[in-house]
Amino acid sequence: MFLSLPLPVDGDVYVTPRYLAGSSGDGDAGFAPVAHWPRHDLGNGPHQLVVTSPDHRIRIGWAGDDYDLWTISAAADAMSAPRWMATANQNTPAELVGALTTVLAQDWAEDSDRFLEAAGRPSGAIEPLMAAGWTLGGLGRGRLHVNAPDGQAGATVDVVNLNSDDAITLWAGPAGWGTRAEIVFSSRTPAHLIAATARAFTDPAPVPRWRETLNPRLATHATLTPVEAPKSPAPTPRDIRSRIAVRPPNPIGSVPRWSTTTPSAPLPARAAARC
Repeated sequence: MFLSLPLPVDGDVYVTPRYLAGSSGDGDAGFAPVAHWPRHDLGNGPHQLVVTSPDHRIRIGWAGDDYDLWTISAAADAMSAPRWMATANQNTPAELVGALTTVLAQDWAEDSDRFLEAAGRPSGAIEPLMAAGWTLGGLGRGRLHVNAPDGQAGATVDVVNLNSDDAITLWAGPAGWGTRAEIVFSSRTPAHLIAATARAFTDPAPVPRWRETLNPRLATHATLTPVEAPKSPAPTPRDIRSRIAVRPPNPIGSVPRWSTTTPSAPLPARAAARC
């Protein structure tokens, strides 16, 4: 039997809500669900890393130094144009992208097209937001707006254009190049994939981050809880006896471990015993 040991936490604070955590600086959480898929390292190209489904119908691209950090698409076959596409910018927590890639990994099969099913007008895609207490913010310029209770996240739904590259946008954080996270879905993205991503926005579980790398404007609106290192269990009497038994004796005339100085002269020799 194998013991499951907890992985070290990559950060010194937990951030709540998770959609205000910003990017962790790597894509580990987004790629973890598809770590068993083929990986293609493309060097200095537009996407330094691309992970594909075994049949290349699903593609997940990572651009380490671009504004659109993630590009995810699905096609009918390896050579066809994408049926739908989703992009996530450089401020998006990878944990939110991971919610999408998790479902893609579950959907994929050589004889399945579930990840290609057309969504039509995916009103069901925002149901997780409404169920979590997000509210309708009105209709403007052909888009329906949904807002989180704290006003720091939301969604926009294009209700006019039936063939839009940005049919649904999930966003979080104050407006600005270094703070606003966005995940944008094209109009033919299956509703259940968008819903899974939206559900990740409402997940109350915090995510770890390093305080010094968290944008101050995000930290202002988020709740930060220090990550406490796990305490070592108290030693049992048996542990103590074991340590004493294996402790090597100190050689005569040695300097104790806690001493910070060395004697300036050798210790006098012990006088011989008199008869």
